[in-house]
Amino acid sequence: MTVPILVLLVALAAWGIYPSTRAVVLGIVPAVATLGLALSEQAWMVLLVVDVTYVVLLIRDLLTVPNPASFECERSHAKVASLKKRHPVSLTIASLARQPVRVQVRDDADPILQPTPREIFTLLSPQARTVVDYELRPQRRGAFRMTAVYVRAWSRHGLWFRQMTYTCETTLHVYPDIKQVSEYAMLARLNRLSLIGVRRVRRVGHEDEFERLRDYTIDDEYRWIDWRATARRRKLTVKDFQHSQSQRVVFMVDCGRMMTNEWKGLSMLDHTWNAVLLLAYVALSHGDSVGLLAFSDEIHTFLNPRGGKSQINRLINAAFDRFPRMVESRYDLAFRYLSAHVRKRTLVVLVTNLIDEVNGRQVERYLTNLAGRHLPLGVFLRDHAMFEPLARIPEHGHGIWKAAAAARIVTWRHQVITAIRAKGALVLDVFSEEMTAPLVNQYLEIKARRLL
Repeated sequence: MTVPILVLLVALAAWGIYPSTRAVVLGIVPAVATLGLALSEQAWMVLLVVDVTYVVLLIRDLLTVPNPASFECERSHAKVASLKKRHPVSLTIASLARQPVRVQVRDDADPILQPTPREIFTLLSPQARTVVDYELRPQRRGAFRMTAVYVRAWSRHGLWFRQMTYTCETTLHVYPDIKQVSEYAMLARLNRLSLIGVRRVRRVGHEDEFERLRDYTIDDEYRWIDWRATARRRKLTVKDFQHSQSQRVVFMVDCGRMMTNEWKGLSMLDHTWNAVLLLAYVALSHGDSVGLLAFSDEIHTFLNPRGGKSQINRLINAAFDRFPRMVESRYDLAFRYLSAHVRKRTLVVLVTNLIDEVNGRQVERYLTNLAGRHLPLGVFLRDHAMFEPLARIPEHGHGIWKAAAAARIVTWRHQVITAIRAKGALVLDVFSEEMTAPLVNQYLEIKARRLL
């Protein structure tokens, strides 16, 4: 009898049908009844009844296993997600069965998207559509294809289940943190940019065009108060201006080995894209043109400086699947390419990491050569692994030598940055996760002081 049962199980497995844990546990009853033969030869009648009852239960419940044609699956979600942000996904399962069906649903989402919950248990109503929701929290940028939905449906009494796969192809694009752009726009309308560390900068001169009226803040000049609007609104109101001259900003983003270091699950390049996209939005909002040059040992992407809202979309599409590479960056190649393609005076923002003398000498040489023709701004990212040993210097042990080595590198780094400043370039020296607000503040100061 064992051989036919095994053959039956193999045949059912070919159709995706398997006995459940409940069926296996229930099978312990006839197994225990078999042991009764050792005690009494008259127990064979009881054993026969138990075996037949068990087999009948299995067969009757087997007939209630749902058919794959009884279900249809659809997936719906926004096509664009932000890195490390929650992203809702909905699965719609249509049941054509005449009775309720207990199912376990699992989507074909890459583990790096961190689906929560990973598996969903629900009861499908007969001849109805059931919607189940879960969330993704992407841990990496890029394009991710989800091709199928896996459904495990149980029989009426739960002795069998059927494993089914339904084709459902969608693509999710994980972009850098673009939600911070909408947050910036909202705070700008509410005049609350100080909440994210963005300062208001006093303007030099007044060759600007009127843009709007807004509430007075402590940093505003008295001469810009509109007294008529103040009397009408019974609240101090000032005139806001925008610069009438469109200027150019080009981001040079290092995608080489210097940008591979991570902090809290994000690489330096991830933090860079977050800051670059926000500053690009700010610059475009001020009427400036924005461009991009991404490089490592070759030129990966170049976008000519352009204005308009569509340019931010081009920047996002150029950045979302660009990752750091374990190669030595060619600064000479990147700066020659910039000189050949960007001839008008431009704010050139180089984002990189200074860690050794080889790249330090190249950055100092090529960045400072731009001074005069362009306005160079070097954003040099600090590495936590280098600065943490200096935060708490141990009194003895191996940590002393580690702190001494870190101090030597930091001292050298400071000398390079001082030399770059002395040769006419602007410099930001920040940790990668803290660079957004200082970078925006530096840009606003450049605009206010009319350095371009």
